[in-house]
Amino acid sequence: MSKIHEAFDGKKAFIPFITCGDPDLATTAATVRAMAAAGADLIELGIPFSDPTAEGPVIQGANLRALSGGVTTDQVFDLARELRTDVTIPMVFMTYANVVFSYDAEKFIKTCSEIGIDGLILPDLPYEEKEEFLPICRRYDVDLISLIAPTSDNRIAMIAREAEGFIYLVSSLGVTGTRSEITTDLGAIVKVIRENTDVPCAIGFGISTPEQAAKMAGLSDGAIVGSAIIKLLAKHGKDAAPYVAEYVKSMKDAVNSVS
Repeated sequence: MSKIHEAFDGKKAFIPFITCGDPDLATTAATVRAMAAAGADLIELGIPFSDPTAEGPVIQGANLRALSGGVTTDQVFDLARELRTDVTIPMVFMTYANVVFSYDAEKFIKTCSEIGIDGLILPDLPYEEKEEFLPICRRYDVDLISLIAPTSDNRIAMIAREAEGFIYLVSSLGVTGTRSEITTDLGAIVKVIRENTDVPCAIGFGISTPEQAAKMAGLSDGAIVGSAIIKLLAKHGKDAAPYVAEYVKSMKDAVNSVS
């Protein structure tokens, strides 16, 4: 069984995202530990990339700050290795196909396995091209996590049937960022997913309030939040960890309220 399934076992999952190295790697480490202690069920670690096409301005800014601070993929690997000395919940990397290619896919995915990274999310990897990475991920027991978007239409069932770890259901069209309301008919998409797989699905993009998190967890198996956390890091800088922990606890409580 995938370790990622532990995040959803008998409960709704709250999944925070953080860009590694924004504002610096020490703050990332402190914040990840604080989020785990505050009840996060799985954490997405973003490896910074110069052209993060799926991201809105908030996470783009975090990527640029991390890169201008000199953060490298190897440093992020070292960070994850160090976090694994005491962080036991599942952790996955979220980055772009180019980052994996340029590092060398085999070496990248093998390292993920060695340092305790449970999965890989590549938002710019089309379903049709996942064979580039899937055999390597399977060889090293790293789940290649599929994304399903509102535009996936007749591909939803096909993607769901082959999904591993968890399914990242994109709430709305466009890039990441907080939204005042989410209008996509997500219930219909989740229904198709449920008919085709037992792999859990969590909804992300645009979720920032406990009310939204509870609503999305009610529709699916969990809620994913990125931009709202990055905003707290931008506001509080190196002192952000306790503020992020407080926010994560409020979101986890909201998600629990619908379990």
